[in-house]
Amino acid sequence: MDKEQNPRSLRGLIGVLSTDFAALSATRLLSVAVPWFVLVTTGSVAMTGLVTFFQIVPFVISQPLVGPLIDRIGPRRVSIGGDLLSMTALIAIGALHAAGLLSLWTLIALLAVQGSADGPAVCAKSVLIPSVTRAARLPLARGTGLITAVERTATVAGPAAGGVLIAAFGALQAFWLAAALLGLAALVAAITVTDPPGQSGQAPSGSYAQQLCQGATFLRREGLLSAIVGMLIATNLLDAAFSSVLLPDWARASGHGAVTVGLVVSVFAATSVVAAVVAARFGERLPRQATYMLGFVIGGVPRFIVMALGVPLGLTLAVFAIGGLGSGFINPIIGAVTYERIPAHLLGRVRTLIEALSWAGIPFGGLFAAALIGLSGLTGALAIVGGCYLVAIVVPGLRPEWSQMGKVPSQPDVTVPAAPDYEEAA
Repeated sequence: MDKEQNPRSLRGLIGVLSTDFAALSATRLLSVAVPWFVLVTTGSVAMTGLVTFFQIVPFVISQPLVGPLIDRIGPRRVSIGGDLLSMTALIAIGALHAAGLLSLWTLIALLAVQGSADGPAVCAKSVLIPSVTRAARLPLARGTGLITAVERTATVAGPAAGGVLIAAFGALQAFWLAAALLGLAALVAAITVTDPPGQSGQAPSGSYAQQLCQGATFLRREGLLSAIVGMLIATNLLDAAFSSVLLPDWARASGHGAVTVGLVVSVFAATSVVAAVVAARFGERLPRQATYMLGFVIGGVPRFIVMALGVPLGLTLAVFAIGGLGSGFINPIIGAVTYERIPAHLLGRVRTLIEALSWAGIPFGGLFAAALIGLSGLTGALAIVGGCYLVAIVVPGLRPEWSQMGKVPSQPDVTVPAAPDYEEAA
């Protein structure tokens, strides 16, 4: 620990990491509980997809819409309020079901409320990362690495806990646990987290619509950030194609079965957590452009190659394990770049817009993969998706801004060149 650090200086960072872990674990748990609950109670795959759709779409739409509010009243209040509203919606689902009053459309409405509240809360927590990292006197890459490790750990722990709980007690109990985790997230944030200095109570100029446009204007004029967002849209779509269609179809066609799907995902996720922890410790010393390119190439492309070639399962798992190591270094680098290039007064608007755009292609991933398999078969689809992944990675990786940045600064307080006043530009 730095000689200037003390437990008080770390309080905000620990608080944000803790509340993020609790809230994300609840969200990942619900990703298992909601479809299982609907499938068991209705017996309809179509209804299951409909309910999931009405939960995810509000989650995505609400993110950019709440950006000016985060910049106006501060991310702490939005995070706490969003988690409490999500918790209330889940409690209502449990109570109505226990009373025999929960209809399908009531469930859809309450899950839409939950998704609408969860999206802003997730974004608000991300906006807090730069300020709590600086308060802890740590390099920004340390904070982004730690939050990545927390997110990857929650991605592993949440579904695992959901599966165990559903198997032992039924899907409804998972809703109660998710509500408790969201309540815990709100409580931790209320006790430990403060807004970035000077942000709470700030009143950006212009109407709400103009404030939304200010974030979009800044993002459009920032070449590297625009390229990164385009890459995220593409790779998230391709990852959705992989996880929802290509991986299950490969497991079925190769005779490995559904257990292998879970094993492959778990191996990749586990090693990515390890890499994220390493990135949190040493990321500020790594050259950004090389780390971005190498991490993405290792984490994104080889898995498609080994699956297309039909190599033995042991080698496939080894490739996924190495891929997870590469993947774990990516988000800390991208996070540090985005935080440093966004002015503090626009952070809420731009971050929420980036988050929402990153999700834009995900609903279409399964359709894209299914169409490719119909046209070129599984092997051809894997090759095409792998090639598209490589192109999506390389395009922003060749931007000239990378060479201007060099390495992640080793000092905790990063000096960012003054940005144009986009309050007036819009």
